[in-house]
Amino acid sequence: MADVVKWWSRLAAVLTGTVMALVIPAHAWAASNGVAEIAVEAARRRSRGLGFGVFGLLCCVGVIALVVLAIVLISRNRKRR
Repeated sequence: MADVVKWWSRLAAVLTGTVMALVIPAHAWAASNGVAEIAVEAARRRSRGLGFGVFGLLCCVGVIALVVLAIVLISRNRKRR
């Protein structure tokens, strides 16, 4: 059980660090440049086509697959020691 807690805490630290390093500065930049108003307008005028929805879905599945692959490779590498 201690291994699971250790693994979970490391994953939480990585995710928190990623959010702090990428999302928060990008949000601050967008808020200071007036990009937020443009994004709201674009969302309101968005077409009902499948273009971005399918692309977004494929991108999300790809990222999830990469994360799962990295976890599997790391766990297999630890078992060999």
